[in-house]
Amino acid sequence: MIRLDRRIFLASTAAAAVTFSLPAFAQSVEGLMNNIPLEDKVMGQADAPVTIVEYASMTCPHCKTFHDTILPDLKKDYIETGKAKYILRPFPFDGDRRGEAAFMLALCAPNDNYYAMVDALFATQKNWGGQGNPVPELLRISKLAGMSEADFKACLGNQDLLTKMVQGRNKAVKEFGVRATPTVFINGEKVGEPSLANLKEAIEAAS
Repeated sequence: MIRLDRRIFLASTAAAAVTFSLPAFAQSVEGLMNNIPLEDKVMGQADAPVTIVEYASMTCPHCKTFHDTILPDLKKDYIETGKAKYILRPFPFDGDRRGEAAFMLALCAPNDNYYAMVDALFATQKNWGGQGNPVPELLRISKLAGMSEADFKACLGNQDLLTKMVQGRNKAVKEFGVRATPTVFINGEKVGEPSLANLKEAIEAAS
């Protein structure tokens, strides 16, 4: 895997390796929401009765498919109607520098443009997530979101942000049994296969 330029992106040397053989546990909403290293970005009404939490990787093609084909229906039927709120949490795999960088840039997006930046990054995933140097494309997208080149470099050099993101990923693995992306929880309960039908059934049951 080609890594981002070290002058622009600082990899976490203290991050623990992710282990994917741990058992999964059903979690309460409180357990899933408490003591999270990064502040959650909420889509929808904060007091919505159902909480949808997705763990995703920005370089994951399955996550892009979920974002493109399933999330729009959830937004229309549940999030925009106030029945549910949605939280997307970063889950870049260990060593996936592109995935880490993409989520960092989304988190740094000004004016609460986190989800708009996520939309743009998934839409252009093939341009920056494969071979070649991802920096020019990531910089282009960041500028469209209102970031300067100085902001871009400062964000990717933010070691505290990277560390918290990695801590959140490791917490998801160890405490919530997240092994793959996308993984979705409805009111603290993991949905086995995050298809639209299964998610709607889980949301209706939790309402």
